[in-house]
Amino acid sequence: MPLIDSSYNPPLFFKNGHLSTIYSGLVRKVENLEQIRIRITLPDSDFLDTDWSYGKSPSNKLVIIIHGLEGSTKRAYIKGSAKLLTQSGFDVCAINLRGCSGTANKLFRSYHSGATEDLQAVIEHVLQLDEYTNIYLHGFSLGGNLLLKYLGEERQLPKEIKGAVAISVPCQLADSLHQLLQFKNALYARRFRGNLIDKLKLKQELFPDNISDTDIDNIKTLKDFDDIYTSRAHGFKDAMDYYTKSSSLQFLENITVPTLIINALNDSFLGSECYPIEIAKHHRNLYLETPKYGGHVGFYGSNNFTYAERRTLEFLENLA
Repeated sequence: MPLIDSSYNPPLFFKNGHLSTIYSGLVRKVENLEQIRIRITLPDSDFLDTDWSYGKSPSNKLVIIIHGLEGSTKRAYIKGSAKLLTQSGFDVCAINLRGCSGTANKLFRSYHSGATEDLQAVIEHVLQLDEYTNIYLHGFSLGGNLLLKYLGEERQLPKEIKGAVAISVPCQLADSLHQLLQFKNALYARRFRGNLIDKLKLKQELFPDNISDTDIDNIKTLKDFDDIYTSRAHGFKDAMDYYTKSSSLQFLENITVPTLIINALNDSFLGSECYPIEIAKHHRNLYLETPKYGGHVGFYGSNNFTYAERRTLEFLENLA
């Protein structure tokens, strides 16, 4: 499909990528959204906590939302999306990835950018409800990469899955990591690393034979974390093997349902390989919008609904 010309032109403050990213992540609040928690047992005996929101009337349309790295369903970008969608006739199932719901998951493994088996488990749970004939996938950052990989893998998609929207997606994980390790992203990287190490220390208490104090002391960067924990816990050789196998870029060609990607050009987390322009130009199902502004999941909008949230609704309503 042709690349989409973006109309996003925020106020001056939100034209700065870092300011918009920080405002969205730390300042913005979304209130008056009811979320009902449902725990899903996974095939490996672990669990996922999902938070459901419903419209005023019964609906056959459901949006499954996936958060980003060290996010949760309580983040403003998840709650804002859920609030707008439920006001517009969709039900929402927002996934807390393993260990992200406020309760530690049972196993040594947790979540990662390519863990599509967990998304598959949620979809199978939803299909068993026999309520939704139109299911849409919606993800942010890591969650966007995960859903794009899911859609492009060699599987027969359920006929109920009608489309998807992915926001601020690190389609090429090694490229994104390279950006995060640069000075411009030092504050974000430090925050991610601190949160990940805190969780890893909890894992160490539960699985002392799997992770040592020396391992934790050796984690100086996000790549170190993926070398020492992510790869070891999830069956990869090392961090680079994890990035190579889990990046969604290699799966985009195989996507068979209408899918929108919105990646801002001033997103400091994304390198050039995270903008699949050439693929989108010749793809019948992939729509790529690259606004000049927006930062990383930092799109602003009036009445506390962001541009990305409104574009997501518009895209999904057109499909519905």
